Amino acid sequence: MTAPAAHGPSAQGPSSAASPSPAGSPGHGPTPAYGPTPARGLSAEARRRRLVAAAFLLPALVLLGALVVHPIGYSLYRSFFDRSGEVFVGGGNYREILSDDGIRTALKNTAVWVVLAPATATALGLIFAVLTERVRWGTAFKLLVFMPMAISMLAAGIIFRLVYDHDPDRGVANAVWVGVHDTFAQSSAFPKARPGRDSPLADAGGGAFVTREPVRAGSPVLLPLVGVAPEALPDGTRTAGAPEPEPGKVTGTVWQDFTRGGGGATNVVDPSEQGFSGMRIEAVRDGRVVDTATARADGTFTLSAQADGALLRLPAANFREAYGGVEWLGPALVTPAVIGAYVWMWAGFAMVLIGAGLAAVPRELLEAARVDGANEWQVFRRITVPLLAPLLAVVLVTLVINVMKIFDLVFVIAPGAVQDDANVLALQLYRTSFGTDADPGLGSAIAVLLLVLVVPVMLVNIRRLRKEGAR
Repeated sequence: MTAPAAHGPSAQGPSSAASPSPAGSPGHGPTPAYGPTPARGLSAEARRRRLVAAAFLLPALVLLGALVVHPIGYSLYRSFFDRSGEVFVGGGNYREILSDDGIRTALKNTAVWVVLAPATATALGLIFAVLTERVRWGTAFKLLVFMPMAISMLAAGIIFRLVYDHDPDRGVANAVWVGVHDTFAQSSAFPKARPGRDSPLADAGGGAFVTREPVRAGSPVLLPLVGVAPEALPDGTRTAGAPEPEPGKVTGTVWQDFTRGGGGATNVVDPSEQGFSGMRIEAVRDGRVVDTATARADGTFTLSAQADGALLRLPAANFREAYGGVEWLGPALVTPAVIGAYVWMWAGFAMVLIGAGLAAVPRELLEAARVDGANEWQVFRRITVPLLAPLLAVVLVTLVINVMKIFDLVFVIAPGAVQDDANVLALQLYRTSFGTDADPGLGSAIAVLLLVLVVPVMLVNIRRLRKEGAR
């Protein structure tokens, strides 16, 4: 007998139990086991990549934390304590920053640096980059301009300390300056000359000397002076000659009335004494110059009959002090002088970056402007500069960040006597934090102030770089 067919789900057999659920009907039957889902596979791969990246970044992050984050945090913490680090003073160190004259001078000089140095270096870099494209030896010129970047700040400071030396025989800047000055206003060879004992010359005021009595034609005049070292006498000077009388003329001798080794008579031309070659003599009557003469190599001179009865005057120009040049490292000019050294170093940096950007400027635009009648200045001002504006801004901001931390050039170039006048924030930080009178609390406050001033400029630079990258 055959068993009756069973009714219910169990009677459907294995095939019906394993039949798949209709598409789009979730919950009807188990999901087929095809292995791990794609979403889980991507998540594991991403985690693995992140772990690999973290492993590579870990040493850099550790160094960054140890050398940057921790010092910043500790400096901020230390700035709220006194010199000893034991007494909490709150914002006392920051209040002292605003009241201390030395720190205020450093802030003022830092502002001068930020305004002048980056703008000057960027402008020179732009000019050099544009001009070197028009000369055959532009590559060699770029190499020369960029070469100072290979020199350390310390070495550059030592070089410019010598360049700015006040002595024209050692300082290049003053040697050039004095040479140009003396070309138009020759210095006197007798700056120390003066009348000696019982001299017939008297002080006329203003550095000039005049004879005590009027002179007469046919009677030789003696004008003795002392005070000039024999080696300082002008080239071509000869032994002084005794004046010879000439009818109707006034003759005389102006000379160094001093015999080396002693001896000789006062107010008398002795055989070994030297004439004052080139000395200017004026005949003055009633306050008016009636005749002039210049002493010969042996100191003798001749005036016309117009000098008869006049007083002879040696004008102050004969005794003008030699021009010593400019005191580049004096209180007034030390900051511009150090900025000049910085520009010498960093103009090449700006030139190279701007030159790279200039190479990417479409030449079709420049040529089209020239075809339309624009001159070179208009092409430069209205096309080249606007196209390079983003790059110029990056260079300018980078140099601003650099000058806000300037230290070594100022420390090396500025002499100790004027270092207070050339002071900047980074140098003030060093002077405050180290030495016999160190105040780490105040030094930390200056460091925090310097960070606060630098960070906004850095953020502007980063933001600009991101915009450029997005383009």
